[in-house]
Amino acid sequence: MMILKFTQKLFKDMKIAPLEANGADPLFSWHVNILQLKKKHIIFVNDLSRLCLILDGIRSSQLNKLQVKFKVDLREYLQLEGVRRALIDQYYFEAGDIHIEKTNDKSVLGTMKEMSLYCRDMGFDHPYDLSAWLNSLIYKPIDYEKPIDVFKKALEDRYSKR
Repeated sequence: MMILKFTQKLFKDMKIAPLEANGADPLFSWHVNILQLKKKHIIFVNDLSRLCLILDGIRSSQLNKLQVKFKVDLREYLQLEGVRRALIDQYYFEAGDIHIEKTNDKSVLGTMKEMSLYCRDMGFDHPYDLSAWLNSLIYKPIDYEKPIDVFKKALEDRYSKR
């Protein structure tokens, strides 16, 4: 199961009640918040790798659209980053349905806040470009590695041996 862990701010924006966190495999767990640039964006940060994906075009109370757009855009973004289609398909197969919970990891929230600060003054044409730039930086919680490299390695380790 894929878990999206919303901040209080996002729960309020989506007009849904917060749900308790039950814990999940960090590879399938994403912290999610609103990112206000020139217009509203949604930032997703993976718990294991700190891979981030930034989406736009989501308005208040569009929970279903947010879930669908996240799955579609994550697949497209991973393909743009050169992740093999077979690994992406296996990730989605194992991920299954999306469940919504509240945030529960201060380290991931800290990385998300750091990413939010980095992209305040950036002028990228497409959210994928901003995501790619953030995913090419190094972060302390993942031993000063790049999030995209950590995510790719996690997929390779999990699915290439099958």
